[in-house]
Amino acid sequence: MCPVCRQPKANCRCSTAPARAPSDGVVRVSRETKGRAGKGVTLVRGLALDALALAALGKQLKTACGSGGTVKDGVIEVQGDHCDRVIEMLKSQGFVVKRAGG
Repeated sequence: MCPVCRQPKANCRCSTAPARAPSDGVVRVSRETKGRAGKGVTLVRGLALDALALAALGKQLKTACGSGGTVKDGVIEVQGDHCDRVIEMLKSQGFVVKRAGG
């Protein structure tokens, strides 16, 4: 029995990862401050990677920018305004990248 959903292990619903929206193949990089007390972060959305590959790419981007960040719900967040540097890195790795927002 699963302790979370109380179903047999074969029918466990909580262990399955939530399905993400289908991607159009374009990675979008934007800057956002909403909900962060005015602090800006660079967001990377639209990557069709599994959780481990996404975490590894997030670590590479954070290291290249020299800042912190996280990976949440399929979105990489890098602290600070590093849109240009992130776009450059993603293009060098073969991704199709667009800058989203203003």
